[in-house]
Amino acid sequence: MSEKSSSSGSDEDVDPESGQPVEFGGVLSKWTNYIHGWQDRWVVLKNNTLSYYKSEDEREYGCRGSLCLSKAVITPHEFDECRFDISVNDSVWYLRAEDPEHRQEWIESIELHKAESGYGSETSLRRHGSMLSLTSAASALSSTSTSSFKKGHRLREKLAEMETFRDILCRQVDTLQKYFDSCGDAVSKDEFQRDRVVEEDEDEFLTTTRPDGEHNHNNNGSKEKLFSPASPKVINGIDFKGEAITFKATTAGILSTLSHCIELMVKREDSWQKRLDKELEKRRRVEDAYRCAMSELKKKSHYGGPDYEEGPNSLINEDEFFDAVEAELDRQDKIEEQCQSEKVRTPRPPPVSPTDVFSAISTHRFADKVEEMVQNHMIYSLQDVGGDANWQLVIEEGEMKVYRREVEENGIVLDPLKATHAVKGVTGHEVCHYFWDTNVRNDWETTIDNFNVVETLSDNAIIVYQTHKRVWPASQRDILYLSAIRKILATNENDPDTWLVCNFSVDHDKAPPTNRCVRAKINVAMICQTLVSPPEGDKEISRDNILCKITYVANVNPGGWAPASVLRAVAKREYPKFLKRFTSYVQEKTAGNPILF
Repeated sequence: MSEKSSSSGSDEDVDPESGQPVEFGGVLSKWTNYIHGWQDRWVVLKNNTLSYYKSEDEREYGCRGSLCLSKAVITPHEFDECRFDISVNDSVWYLRAEDPEHRQEWIESIELHKAESGYGSETSLRRHGSMLSLTSAASALSSTSTSSFKKGHRLREKLAEMETFRDILCRQVDTLQKYFDSCGDAVSKDEFQRDRVVEEDEDEFLTTTRPDGEHNHNNNGSKEKLFSPASPKVINGIDFKGEAITFKATTAGILSTLSHCIELMVKREDSWQKRLDKELEKRRRVEDAYRCAMSELKKKSHYGGPDYEEGPNSLINEDEFFDAVEAELDRQDKIEEQCQSEKVRTPRPPPVSPTDVFSAISTHRFADKVEEMVQNHMIYSLQDVGGDANWQLVIEEGEMKVYRREVEENGIVLDPLKATHAVKGVTGHEVCHYFWDTNVRNDWETTIDNFNVVETLSDNAIIVYQTHKRVWPASQRDILYLSAIRKILATNENDPDTWLVCNFSVDHDKAPPTNRCVRAKINVAMICQTLVSPPEGDKEISRDNILCKITYVANVNPGGWAPASVLRAVAKREYPKFLKRFTSYVQEKTAGNPILF
């Protein structure tokens, strides 16, 4: 992996002045789309925002995207130890770190920034006034509650009456309170005066007592009343009886109005309940529709994300995978047909090189490996498909037959394929030349996205790196292989010479594997022999007298998991198309040109 995380801060570093985490940045691989796959991006975590740039040097040009972490959900991937996903509503970022340690470091840093984002943290409580929020919430609740009761004309009238009664009752309570206070003061004064008069009366009684022990009495035989109690009616001019009657009437009016309100609300309860049931049903339907729409939207917007790529944990089942691959192949075929119809091909004969160039053994550093591959193909690839080889005939179209042996290793399909064909009017040299020559590769190969020659080893051996067009949902593939063309001289003068092109995977420092493509491994050979039928009389040999017998073998390791049924179906479909397309191209290019044996 090429990801490398380098940070300008640690997840434990906090600014002592602001109390906020410091900036954290580094390189992460971000999933871009199903065409370009994973791409390295410079990611910066600052001020509760996660932003990414194409590279660290391009920060001055502005970020290419950002996410606010306040409501972000961070999800470490279940199977990929280096990957984690960040989602905010329906926006999802798929990220991969260099290793599990860097992933954990990033997750902890993001969680720290999120904790200090102003939603529930201590710093957020210090920044936002809680009393203001409570007051606003209370006022909003109060206004909502009040408005909910003001339904119907009569109910509003009764509530208005309740307001009036409340004002009257408050005034009456104030009046009665004043009366009770005055009564209390009057009673206190009366008791004080009575105690004082009694004391004076006792002193006078002691001084006016007769010698015979008789007391002074008034005319009715009782002690003379020395003071008169205060009358309630005259205290501050308040009519207690009238106020009491009014208070009683007011409370009766309140109770009556409350009864009316309760009666009205009970009558309206049934209609309110019906309305509520209808609204709840509408809400349920809307929520169901919303969930379905969001599910479809997420499925469409994220279809093509890394979770929908090929692999044993892919969210796409085998049938959907096959349908998607077949649809993409059909689309590419239509595009290629349009391109081919627009192309104007000019016949270009292959360059004539000395035969010794192709028959001599090279001396480059891969020479021994090339010789080993050539000999193996001459021995095993030309063997008959019968016997114990377990070859199965899968396609037969005229002279072309395609065979397959089913082989799986660790769940990966590694089926060897062999095709035999006979093409009139071309030689083995011409077929192998056009198969090997990179100058005409794009004229007949429709699956290649781009390619380049990494190194030229000799006149008949090169190292090629090429990427193939992606067939979604399968990952994009690339291959790095050595391609060599050889002429094998016949040991028997009655047997034809053999032309062979072998392509097999190698490693090279200039084309290391990347996380953008899955590196496939190949061992492919195009083996051709030219059969010549003698012309009539003294006529020269023409293309009508030659026939090229072709044996094409392919051993491909796709480099990753994909459904076995899909791989086998694609191979069964694409290999015959490739062989027919290529041989037709060779016939078209060589028509009218001198025969190259």
